Amino acid sequence: MSMVSKVLPLPLHSVTLLIVWLALNASIGLGHILLGTALGIIIPLLCKPLRMPEAPVKRPLKVISYIAIVAKDILVANVQVALLVVGPMRNIKPGFVAVPLDLPNIFPITVLASTVTMTPGTVSCEISSDKKWLYVHVLNMPDDEQEIIDFIKQRYEARIKEIFAC
Repeated sequence: MSMVSKVLPLPLHSVTLLIVWLALNASIGLGHILLGTALGIIIPLLCKPLRMPEAPVKRPLKVISYIAIVAKDILVANVQVALLVVGPMRNIKPGFVAVPLDLPNIFPITVLASTVTMTPGTVSCEISSDKKWLYVHVLNMPDDEQEIIDFIKQRYEARIKEIFAC
């Protein structure tokens, strides 16, 4: 391990911290640059032992299509939720569903849980301690909860498995 990687274990994070520090203070004075640089070095060094190994992205081009699909789903779900909320309350049937997980690592599971939460009308509530189940709250539960499970597994989980090759 080189001296630079010991001092800057996460160089992108260090630069980002410096930029955010300067932006928050609306100043590029020497004092702020020095303090921002010090924070950009110290904070990643302190946080390095807390980092968990992440599953590497094996197919980065698939990320682009995944983001496009999620963005489209967010737009469509926004309209669906707006129509549901403006309509009669009796049309809203909230519920919980347990989605079985086939993802082996916590990072891909976190990506899935975050995707579900970003999509209006669904919220990831909990991941079981054995990491085999994702509990999701659904604003409008269909009569067959398997529809929600299949949608999440086929639309999101399958693509996440491709991205991380797991």
